[in-house]
Amino acid sequence: MRDNQPAAGAASEVTLEDLRLDRPHSARMYDHFLGGKTNYEADREAAARAVTVYPGIVVLARENRAFMHRATRMLAEHGIRQFLDIGTGIPTRPNLHEVAQGVGPESRVVYVDNDPLVLVHAQALLDSSPEGRTAYIRADANQPEQILSAPELTATLDLSRPVALSLNAIVHFLPDERDPHGLIGRLLDALPSGSALQMSHATPDFDPEATARAVEIYRASGTPAQVRTKQEVERFFAGLDLVEPGIEVAHRWRPDTPEGSARETPTDAEVSLWVGVAFKP
Repeated sequence: MRDNQPAAGAASEVTLEDLRLDRPHSARMYDHFLGGKTNYEADREAAARAVTVYPGIVVLARENRAFMHRATRMLAEHGIRQFLDIGTGIPTRPNLHEVAQGVGPESRVVYVDNDPLVLVHAQALLDSSPEGRTAYIRADANQPEQILSAPELTATLDLSRPVALSLNAIVHFLPDERDPHGLIGRLLDALPSGSALQMSHATPDFDPEATARAVEIYRASGTPAQVRTKQEVERFFAGLDLVEPGIEVAHRWRPDTPEGSARETPTDAEVSLWVGVAFKP
């Protein structure tokens, strides 16, 4: 079922000039790290430079994706049936709505991203279960009021009922001068008690030299970036009730497989990603 045909149809209005394929974009670089095919020469060149100075960035991307799956499943099992995913990225199955609707088929998901190429592929994000619904908004985390007032959101989510705000690998692209605490606060303020914040954030805590070099490559490519310590990441969850195990390295947050299993466990330095899930009182 595809509920939001107008949003998907808008992809035909995206021009090559809009796509700016000559400039790397964090969403397409992330797609490359995940082994996807929706990326271009500029993205691959920037990604290769990042891997050269920080080989663990590929592990980071994959562990971030795995965390999103586990956290979304946990929230759906908790009873959350509405999700607002900002910084969606190129569709890579299973997408968030597929995980959520696998637990609660009636789940509703609104995706938000500022890369026009995501819009081109948005049909994969709009392939909802018959009982649920999905929608897509072209915007970014710097525009909370635009996101919250978008007709695609108001037609899909009921903001009087709990919503999970998903901010996976996006807040480290919001440097302090953009007031990320204020931006996230305005989003959370619009959500009722019982809502949740699901976040992952790159950190320098385990390999400061490598992450600093990776940040410089993103900045040189035109993408602002700022990694943060565990203490700084914890500030984003102030006033919320963190679920166990609290703020943790991504691969250690409720892993699907226990340590010591056949699956090779990455090091904390390779992952370098703090994650957490918390509920709004």
